[in-house]
Amino acid sequence: MKEKVEELLNSKIEEFGIYVSDAYYEEVEGKKIFNIEVDSDKVIDLDLITEASRVINEVMDNTEEVAKDYDELDIYSKEKGGEG
Repeated sequence: MKEKVEELLNSKIEEFGIYVSDAYYEEVEGKKIFNIEVDSDKVIDLDLITEASRVINEVMDNTEEVAKDYDELDIYSKEKGGEG
């Protein structure tokens, strides 16, 4: 699944300097959540993740290559460890 999502999204979000680092399903409180984790060599601030999320949502809504058998799509940035 991760590889398919990378193929679909990385070329669309590379302009933001980010890429898909993981994609997976999980069950939370009876809902099936599809998680897309993005990462970057730079800090991903709220504005950047918001812009990228718009693109990711559009691609995911308009593709048949990923099964849409999820209740929610969750897009978030990879947590970075503390410096110091």
